[in-house]
Amino acid sequence: MLLKKIIFICLLLFSGAVLSQKSITGVAKDIDGNLIASASVTIEEIGKETVIAYGITNSKGEYNVTFTSSESNMDLKIKAFNYKSQVKRVTNESQKHDFILEAEVIEIQEIKLKTQLITKRGDTISYNLKSFESKSDRTLSDVLKKIPGVDVSPEGLVLYQGTAINKFYVNGKDLMEGAYGTINNSLPKDDVLRVEVLENHQPVKMLQDKIISEQAAINIKLKKKVAMTGRAELGSGYGDTFLWNAKLTPMFFGQKNQWVINYKSNNFGESVENEDKILAFGNVWEGKRNQVSQKEWLALETFNMPNIPEKRYLRNNVHYLSINLLTNPFKNKEWELKANSNYTNNEVKNESYSDIFYFQDNNYLVNKIANIFYTNKFKTEVILTKNSKSTFFKNISSFSRFWNISKATTQLNSYIGKERLESPTLSFQNSLSAIVPWKYKMINIKSYFNYQTDNQLLIVDPKDYVGILRDRISSSSIFQDFSIKSIQADQSANIGFSKNAWTFTPEVGLNYDFNYMTSNIYSIDATQANPNDFLNDVSYNYYNPYSSLDINYKKDSWMFYFKMPLNLNYININDSLRNTSKLFSKTTFEPIIYAQYLFASFWKTSLQSGINYKFGDISNIYSGNILLNPLNLTRMNSDNPIQENNSKNVNAKIEYRNPFNNFFFNIGNRYSHSRRNLIANSTVINGAKQVDFEIFSNRSLTNTFVSEFGKYFPKIKTNSSISYGYTNSNDQQKYNGSLSDVDTQAQSIGFKINNSFFKWLSFDYNVTYRETKQFGFSNIEIINKMLVHKLNLFIYPLENHTVGFNWDQINSKDLNSTYKNPFYDISYQFTYTKKKIDFELKWSNITNRSVFETYNLNSLYESYSRIQLRPSQITFVVKFNFN
Repeated sequence: MLLKKIIFICLLLFSGAVLSQKSITGVAKDIDGNLIASASVTIEEIGKETVIAYGITNSKGEYNVTFTSSESNMDLKIKAFNYKSQVKRVTNESQKHDFILEAEVIEIQEIKLKTQLITKRGDTISYNLKSFESKSDRTLSDVLKKIPGVDVSPEGLVLYQGTAINKFYVNGKDLMEGAYGTINNSLPKDDVLRVEVLENHQPVKMLQDKIISEQAAINIKLKKKVAMTGRAELGSGYGDTFLWNAKLTPMFFGQKNQWVINYKSNNFGESVENEDKILAFGNVWEGKRNQVSQKEWLALETFNMPNIPEKRYLRNNVHYLSINLLTNPFKNKEWELKANSNYTNNEVKNESYSDIFYFQDNNYLVNKIANIFYTNKFKTEVILTKNSKSTFFKNISSFSRFWNISKATTQLNSYIGKERLESPTLSFQNSLSAIVPWKYKMINIKSYFNYQTDNQLLIVDPKDYVGILRDRISSSSIFQDFSIKSIQADQSANIGFSKNAWTFTPEVGLNYDFNYMTSNIYSIDATQANPNDFLNDVSYNYYNPYSSLDINYKKDSWMFYFKMPLNLNYININDSLRNTSKLFSKTTFEPIIYAQYLFASFWKTSLQSGINYKFGDISNIYSGNILLNPLNLTRMNSDNPIQENNSKNVNAKIEYRNPFNNFFFNIGNRYSHSRRNLIANSTVINGAKQVDFEIFSNRSLTNTFVSEFGKYFPKIKTNSSISYGYTNSNDQQKYNGSLSDVDTQAQSIGFKINNSFFKWLSFDYNVTYRETKQFGFSNIEIINKMLVHKLNLFIYPLENHTVGFNWDQINSKDLNSTYKNPFYDISYQFTYTKKKIDFELKWSNITNRSVFETYNLNSLYESYSRIQLRPSQITFVVKFNFN
């Protein structure tokens, strides 16, 4: 079945494009026979000046323009500086046309330059940032999301043609090493000359034109080679308490040194601490780099994060400081030293209410929760790199420490409880990758080491709150202790050699993953239960020696990648409390294939397919009960085999990028099939959920279609896009011993538009409609619908005066209920132009909406929930740049 789908998609995307494509080639010379480089050659529709395809002559005066058109005849035009343009009428077929251009010297008394919005040269697309900005924009992120083909997610992730970028440069340097949120949110847009998208970007210079890359990168080209800049905000206000906001982000970008210092603090409801999140990871040749996070085994009862802007509900008190430095430590400027450190101190409070009805066991629960989360986190990182055409070296050392405490006051039906979770974490990582030339080959050595400890203590008082344990505990409270130590070490070596357009890279390596976990629920009454059933002392060792052959091909319009890894998987599990052990071994072949084809100048199509195996880790093999949260007691059957998950997937995509008419679109389809040998069986007992894993071969099928079409209309300064997504999945689930096929169909359609045509008005408007249909345990079709509106409207009644209006509305609907949640804000801003200072007065949540309500219906249960929102508040903020 999967093979048929792969063949169908391949034929659909590749055959039509390749067979219908034509090409025109030739050479451009002057009348003396001198070759003319950098001349632009375009194929255009007759009388319309619509560009069908284009090319540029190389250093030898040669050009090659591929095209696809239904027109029988077209115009072939060539233009070069200081030469007369020429036009030839050509037919719709492959052919050769040489040009002899006549010199033309024109005396120009006055020149008026009109900057192009978008230009493309090779794999680089450049956007003139000023062409897309409006009067209300202040930072790079304000304008970046308006650029056609580029999107910015709510988390700050930058995507190009629907795919995340792999690098974010400023003047060609990667200061932030993927954590680019700080620069994106605080770099003044007036300092940016243009934004460059580097398609198929290979960050390692030694591998360019040898090893292909699927992802693009972004380079922010500043107006000055040396720039002292940055952004600051200082503000205060009042809602139900005193409010403050401080943002101080000075930046320096030079040719040898770059640095960014970022201090942000507020209780406005903005999670500035997320700016340290790594959003771009480069590629595997640079070594291995992971986002450091806690292994969150234990948890409190918490509210479900609502699908609304965080400023509506987040009750925070955050202080965040980061220092980032890049310098050339040696005389050889190819060496770069980067040091990044950050510290977060945060407090978040919230309250929520929910009632849930479970269909299978006719169980009704009412749950009230008041949470307080305390976060203390420190991270420091040192990176030494050399990235040249002859050598690559990169070493990353990072240290992280968490001191987190969470609290909750809860009510479950008639039971009231207090919960506390302490969760300190320590982590150290080191990654090394080096590539050195050896004769005509390249040798790559990679080494990765990660050590992490997580200690967690969950306290629930009184014990009666946890219905499934209340009769088994002798003390008045429940104490769940948990500890896990992890060591991960990956070592590999490969040698690469090239032959014409082919690069072959055989590799051998060893991946090692060790975990040692202990847990204990204290004060188990031995007359009611066996205390050993609530203890764990388990070690898990995973060894993965492997060999692989990578084949890369890159020539003209074709890029091809084939990875053929042979993995030997060994797992050794020891449970010292139960004197049991398990040994598991399996050899797997997990190939990955990727192909990309460029045609007709503006088109790109790609196909990727692969097979992957995943095996159960320590979270699947412990036999003692663990209270993962007060409503979830989980254990594994000691007789269960090692969990195996075999997945196959195919992903096809076609893209169109035309800088001449500012039109971009991408269409993609992903199909995946997974098969597992174990299934989770969830049971609700006395209000608490118990999960057991049982031996049962089961599968999951997912088919996803995504598309986005965007166009910029320069005459009316409008950027618009429409997107559509559809997902159909089928998954086997077990609940209270009953097995069901859960079918889910989800579709969404979105429309975005921003306009700055009028001198007195600009606006951004987004609307998204989502619909989900599910059929499963309830034996009825469940339908959930959501409609989300977001409008930012700015009026400029006088010079330097701005009146802003913001509208967010989230409507949810199902078979029985409809909930509408509108939010309104209004603001006034005065700009002191001479000093580039903004004074903003803002009234948020004008209607003082106090709760956000949602109703959820799925195959297992129906639920109503509401969470507390931030109250109506008035704030005054002063904003200015550091330049």
